[in-house]
Amino acid sequence: MNFGGFVPISTIDWRGRAVCTIFLRGCPLRCSYCQNEAIQTGQDLRDINEIREMVNGSAPFVSGIVISGGEPTLQGDAVVELARHARSLGLKVGLQTNGLFPDTLDRLIDERLVDRVAIDYKTRWEGFSGLQGGYSSMPAENYESCLKKSISLCKQAARDDPLFEFEVVITAFYENADYIRKISAEIGTTPLVLQQGEHKIIRMRETAPEMTNGEYICKRRTLQENHPPLTLAELKGIADELGRTVRIRTREIGEISYESDWRRRNARKRKR
Repeated sequence: MNFGGFVPISTIDWRGRAVCTIFLRGCPLRCSYCQNEAIQTGQDLRDINEIREMVNGSAPFVSGIVISGGEPTLQGDAVVELARHARSLGLKVGLQTNGLFPDTLDRLIDERLVDRVAIDYKTRWEGFSGLQGGYSSMPAENYESCLKKSISLCKQAARDDPLFEFEVVITAFYENADYIRKISAEIGTTPLVLQQGEHKIIRMRETAPEMTNGEYICKRRTLQENHPPLTLAELKGIADELGRTVRIRTREIGEISYESDWRRRNARKRKR
């Protein structure tokens, strides 16, 4: 398997649980805000037994594993084998995915090998299709088709009980607020998380390969300072337009549950 990293104990990757987290390297998408940009590409091939031993070392101290990336479902066989191993140890299994490979999700659900799925829903504005930022990837329609199939699989599994937890995560920016409203309507009652995003930055290493690492870091920091992430108040403003309870995730405060003003107003009206 193409290995990206391992966290022996994490208390932030699965709400309410201590888990170990496995990162698988490689992702076909090129979202500029990716927090794991270093493992979008490259190769670090490991025997899967080596990763099993890592999980064995953490097993006495955790209640589950989370498989993340990169895009873990790109390596479907590895994900299934890791999930089977976790099950043999009595551990719960969580998956963080962009939804691009529904067949892997289908295998996990069919064998009852996954307990929690978080789908990171990308929008066209973010340039996931490779039409922005000086690089090329896949047509937008391909991703959206696969994503909708993945969401449908998970919603059905959550209704039928094989899947205990399912949520959709959207990384929020000023520019994708309209998409967030559409996505919220599309996913219905599926729990929604709005995640504070770093402003869209063109991947300058692709467009200016002669730039030194120091110049790249300095330029990127300047752009980020000029385009700061949305504040908690601004994220609440987006949530207010959705008419639903959402979870909001920021660097400053972590994660909170937020009930929109619309819901609170309706509740007050019912009490009158």
